[in-house]
Amino acid sequence: MQPNQPLAGIRVLDLTRVLAGPYCTMILSDLGAEVVKIEHPAKGDDARQFGPLLPSGNSAYFASINRGKRSVTLDLKSDADRETFFQLVQRADVVVENFRPGTMDRFGVSAETLRELNASLIVASLSGFGQTGTNRDRPAYDVVIQAMSGLMSITGNGPGDVVRVGTSISDLLTGMYGAIAILSALNRRHETGEGCVIDMAMLDCTVAALENAISRYSVTGRAPEPLGTRHPSITPFQSFDTADAPIVIAAGNDNLWKKLCDVLSAPELVDDERLATNDLRTANRDYMEEQVAARLKSAGSAGWLEQLQAAGVPCAPIRNIGEVATDEELQARAMLHSMLDDDGREFLSSGSPFRMDDASPPLSDRAPRLGEHTDDVLREWLEQ
Repeated sequence: MQPNQPLAGIRVLDLTRVLAGPYCTMILSDLGAEVVKIEHPAKGDDARQFGPLLPSGNSAYFASINRGKRSVTLDLKSDADRETFFQLVQRADVVVENFRPGTMDRFGVSAETLRELNASLIVASLSGFGQTGTNRDRPAYDVVIQAMSGLMSITGNGPGDVVRVGTSISDLLTGMYGAIAILSALNRRHETGEGCVIDMAMLDCTVAALENAISRYSVTGRAPEPLGTRHPSITPFQSFDTADAPIVIAAGNDNLWKKLCDVLSAPELVDDERLATNDLRTANRDYMEEQVAARLKSAGSAGWLEQLQAAGVPCAPIRNIGEVATDEELQARAMLHSMLDDDGREFLSSGSPFRMDDASPPLSDRAPRLGEHTDDVLREWLEQ
């Protein structure tokens, strides 16, 4: 918990594991909430075993999404530990869980039971398909949701060549939407004094992030297909090969198209009726790509990027993660966060994108050891 942060004084009991839930509660922790991670005494969060592993044997994966939290070990199948959990609930503002629907009921800690103990409590449940419907009991992982949501069908190089997004985007979206829902519930509670139950489904959250794909289908009657790096309705808006490395160019309007043609020393393309407007460039995409690609291959990426930037044409190199991890601008904006392992060794993780009054939140540099804070939390919360 960080004093003077937006969520200072908010207490969160975190029953989540792996990614979607821990990502949600990490956002809350980054903003100053006291997040107490409730873990099984024998094994804790499954993600503690996920690679890459640090020299100490601790998981960098786990650490990167559990910074700043406190770990308390309780076995919710134990009557004594369940009673201790109930006592914590009476002093909490938020409970977050991402078990499969019905699991909390079987543990005897359903949302209804918890809210009977604390009417102002906000209970957020994050699951694959939500707490209702025919799919509620289905197991779900990110790749399953990417497939079922349609996201995978529009990601890839072309029809029949679909791929998973490079991060577990459905998990991350659910974590972010979950945090937004919790913050909204906290604001409403400030006015009403009442808590609520939040039901977040990974499938719902991913469908919500399909941009305009469903609208395109509704209007055209055709299901969108993967376009590689291209945009369905803005052209050129994609990667191109140069003499040595690919770059991305986003000439999102007619003025930028003219500037791109100037950089390419190709005034004839400005006068080409087939490319006169964005709609025409999109309709004649293959021809446009041939013309631009042929010219870009005459020189290397660095030279083209310098000229394009000078002309005000949005562009970028396609960087690898090693290049991102050494970016001085990201370092200056505190987006490359150093963490400490138990043995004192440093490793990098992503920082927080929140900046308020030109300052980033003061992030913790540690993730908790299993059960590290059990005695402290019980003493501070329950005066035991």
